[in-house]
Amino acid sequence: MSIETVPKTSRAAVLTAHGEPLEIRELPIPTELEPGALLVKIEAATVCGSDLHLWDGSLAGSQALSLPVIPGHEMVGSVVRIGEGAERDTFGQPLRAGDRICFTHASCNQCEHCRLDNQPTLCANRQYYMFTSCAEAPYLVGGFAEYCYVFPNSGRVKVPDEVPTEWASAASCALRTVVHSFDRIGRLNPWETVVIQGSGPLGLFATALADHLGAERVITIGAPEDRLKIATSFGATDIVSIADAPEPRDRIDAVRGLLGGRGADVVFEFSGARTAFTEGLGMIKEGGRYMVTGQIDGPGKEVPVRPGFITRQQLTIMGTWSGHIAEYRKALQFMRNTRRRYDFGTLVPHRYPLEQATEALTRMRAQQDIKPVLVPHATAAQVST
Repeated sequence: MSIETVPKTSRAAVLTAHGEPLEIRELPIPTELEPGALLVKIEAATVCGSDLHLWDGSLAGSQALSLPVIPGHEMVGSVVRIGEGAERDTFGQPLRAGDRICFTHASCNQCEHCRLDNQPTLCANRQYYMFTSCAEAPYLVGGFAEYCYVFPNSGRVKVPDEVPTEWASAASCALRTVVHSFDRIGRLNPWETVVIQGSGPLGLFATALADHLGAERVITIGAPEDRLKIATSFGATDIVSIADAPEPRDRIDAVRGLLGGRGADVVFEFSGARTAFTEGLGMIKEGGRYMVTGQIDGPGKEVPVRPGFITRQQLTIMGTWSGHIAEYRKALQFMRNTRRRYDFGTLVPHRYPLEQATEALTRMRAQQDIKPVLVPHATAAQVST
């Protein structure tokens, strides 16, 4: 079903070579939708750290891809075309013209991970935005574009009216991954101490969620100073600045100093730093829990670990990869319910037109932006950077 007049082509910022500026191309907009598919008009696409790693080529070790591709996998789109059987979101809410949705990578719903393990993020046949070539139909398979194709098996959820579009876009990867990590680590108790490694988007969202869930103490580690100020406003009881503790041993000592020589009950790794895993092990108390989320695989990422330390300390160590539609919905509900407590707008203050996608990536890499927002249908004069 077609809902509004849609052009025949869509502009997209396309990655044709790693490390090179993104190229603005006109790509066909599919006129026929598969059953279950949607076409959306991208209202906002926020830049994720994974987009940076895609751009510079360092994601090659964790995910196969064939250039050219359209970066972007956290975005909000408004519905413009609805395929047969796609009239409702995953949770049964009707979809109509103009409804804002977040949507997932597409799991097959047939493999063992999907059906038996109930872990669709591990799907062996997953269709990924930003990793799927845009050289063939359905072409528009990334967020850095004016329009995007929602795969038939993609989970989709309506964005609550109370949640601004830019916030929802950030929730559709960074926050949903944090929610998934917290779900897997288990209940946080009000007498437990939590360490958050990293003050990027994931670390800041995690700080807010740990505070909201009632952890007795939340220690956030990171830099630069402006991000640590946000962490404090999001509920961090203590911060450890990398500028003040530049070496791994310094940061371990700083955390244990704050806790009277003991380790934390729970440590979350959201930094992606090479040394973070071994540092985190040094920050956990005996019997503690460690969630590793920020690491990517690849050459040069190896670190030395003493397995006997894990045994003797009786640690629980887990990993989280991505998130599925349940985590998207929980992330959006968390934003809606806590929007007056946490100013999530501080994470997404700067907007860029599609032509400045490379600049947005560059500024995020330089830590000049926490999470840049691409507004594909805007011009440079219509956005503030």
